[in-house]
Formats: sequence, C-alpha cells, structure tokens
Amino acid sequence: MRGYAGFAARRVGQAVVVVLLAYVATFVVISVLPGDPVTNTLRNPENGFTEDEIARIVSYYGLDQPVVVQLWEALSRFVVGDLGVSLRSNRPVSQSIAEVLPSTLTLAGGALAVAIVLAAVVAAATQFLPRGAGQGVARSLPSLFLSVPNFVIGLVLIHVFALKLGLFRVIDPDSAWATAFAALALGIPVSAQLAEVLVAGLDHESRQEYASVARSRGLGRTRLLLRHLLRPSSLPVVTVLALTVGELLGGALITETIFGRAGIGSLVESSVTTQDLPVLQAVVSLAAVVFVVVNLLADLVYPLLDPRVRTPRTTTARPVEVSVA
Repeated sequence: MRGYAGFAARRVGQAVVVVLLAYVATFVVISVLPGDPVTNTLRNPENGFTEDEIARIVSYYGLDQPVVVQLWEALSRFVVGDLGVSLRSNRPVSQSIAEVLPSTLTLAGGALAVAIVLAAVVAAATQFLPRGAGQGVARSLPSLFLSVPNFVIGLVLIHVFALKLGLFRVIDPDSAWATAFAALALGIPVSAQLAEVLVAGLDHESRQEYASVARSRGLGRTRLLLRHLLRPSSLPVVTVLALTVGELLGGALITETIFGRAGIGSLVESSVTTQDLPVLQAVVSLAAVVFVVVNLLADLVYPLLDPRVRTPRTTTARPVEVSVA
C-alpha cells in the first residue's frame, strides 16, 4: 500500500505539471496569433466599451506589458482558479463557461454511456452468437461504427426520428429525446474502439489455460465470461476509455452544432469569431484539465483492478522494486 501511495503521488505531480505546461503552450500559441485584441475587440464600437472599461481590462491582463509579464500574470490567475474576463462581454470567463458546461457534460456523459453499452453488447455478441455469420456480423460492427462520422449519424437521426417520426423537435434541442439522440450520434463512433479492444481481450483470455480448465469442469459460458474473462479483458478498455475523452470533447462540439445545442461548442464558435482570446484559452485549458484528470484516474485505478499490475517503487538497493497489490 505504501508503494501505491508513492506511485499515486508521482502521477498526481506529473498531472499538475502537464496541466500547467498545457496552459503555457496555449497562451504562447494564442499570443502569436495575428491581430491586436485591444484594437479588434475592445475598441470595436459594436462592443460598447468605454475608455475607462478598456483601461481596466488592459491593466487587468497587462496588455501594455511584455508577453512574459502577461504570461506570469495569467498563470498566477489560473493557479487560483481565475480564468479571466471576456474581452467581448466584460463578464468573468468562468461564469460564461458555467452557463454552457452542464449541457456539454450531459451530452458527453450520455455519449460515454452509449459507447460503453454498445461495446459491451458487441463484445457479448462475439462470444454468444453462433460461429459464422452471427459472429462475423458482430465483429464487423466496430469497423462500421468507426467509418461513419458522427455528424453523418446525427443528420440521419434528425431526419428519421425528428422529421419523419416526430420523436423530438429540432427547435427544442435540450429535451430528453433530443439529448438522447445527440448522445447516440456521438457515442456510436466512440464505441468502436472500446468494442475492438474488449473483443480482442476476450478472445485472448478465452484461449488461456485457466479458461480451458474452467470449461472442462462444466462452467457455462455466461459464468465463465462474468467470473473469469471479463475482468482481465476489460483492463485495456480502461486505458482506451481515458484516451477517448479527447474524442468525446471534440465530437461534442460538432454534435452540439448539428443538434443546435448551446454548449461549449457554441461558446468556442462565438469566441473565435470575435477573437475573445481569454475565453478560447480558458476552454482549451479546461479541455486539457479534463483529459489529464481522466487519464490520471485511469492510471490510479489500473493497479487496483488487476493484482498482476505492479507499481514501481524506488529503493536504495535496487533502481526499481515491485510489489504485488
């Protein structure tokens, strides 16, 4: 347990460093973009800023200071959770994000649930359907899911279930049915990777000697799958699941546009149009934080799920020591 605590502490420290580096990289990239935010945004007559408001924003961001000073001030604010103020609306960026984040999280969470369920169904079908056509169809489904972009799936779902069957209204994108179909459009492509990894894991484990011994003792396929094959086969899925978070976030922006949902996607779109750099930087940094945290959780959970996974522990006698969880 002491070895695991050290392993967890190192992973948390690495995650913090990665988040800070991602924020710095985002700031540098945005800083070298062409255009002057003071001229293009603050002094745009359409935004209605007074000279006093412009002076306060310039002073807040240090826009009249060298880039290094601006970076230090921005990083200092980010560490304490201050995401800045919008150059367009003069509102706190955290408030703008908080208004649309629940919608995006609902969509991404629903899509993740859809992906997990579809992957489990496909994997179970490859184990229980008769050999030949049944299993062949089941094994070909992940390739089909992955080959069709989510925006095409979304348009088909809107045409069939909204326009033809009338199960939901396009003008009400936040209804339960609309959210469910949006999650389905986003979750189907994501499920392909999970299903491929899970099917490969089940095939590998089913060929192991312990599985043959269990079958010889009369253990049924269902009990064999649930008691012996599923847990070791699902371990690689944890890693893939963490890596698909980026795909979920990116796909959510497209899906929100297709279904007309007000979420992070619409916020990013308006910020790009108006060159609202603080909002863009906050959204990119938030995505980096989510991605790093999810992968951190996967790293921490992995050794707990499988006793065969060892956590490295540094000692004075040897460079690497292993302990069985």
